Amino acid sequence: MQLKPLTDRLSVTPQITAEDMPELVRLGFRSIIGNRPEGETPDQPAWEELAAEARKHGLEARQIPVVPGQIGDADVAAFGKALQDLSKPIAAFCRTGTRSAMLWALANPDSLPPEERLRIAAEQGYDLSALRARLG
Repeated sequence: MQLKPLTDRLSVTPQITAEDMPELVRLGFRSIIGNRPEGETPDQPAWEELAAEARKHGLEARQIPVVPGQIGDADVAAFGKALQDLSKPIAAFCRTGTRSAMLWALANPDSLPPEERLRIAAEQGYDLSALRARLG
């Protein structure tokens, strides 16, 4: 697990497993958001397995599956609502963490200027410059 903090309330990471839940709890996380569609790759854990294991460890879990390159306004709104509703801090994940970082930048829950969102993501290894026009 390679957690990369974007804010004090949200970190993103590549794919997590059921075995990661105790470590997430130990690190103080209170919720997870899964941003991968079911069955995206053969080695991907099933969302229901992850969500059940998260709940077993006291974590809230929400799935907002998005297809790479197809993040729509409804996806952004759902991610923003999850950031508002779920207990913090939150760990969001997808295959590499990029989609989760993109959703955060587009939802902009902290009302950060576009260049600040791009800078924060870049510091964590995510080049979101292709989103610049959408960041307003």
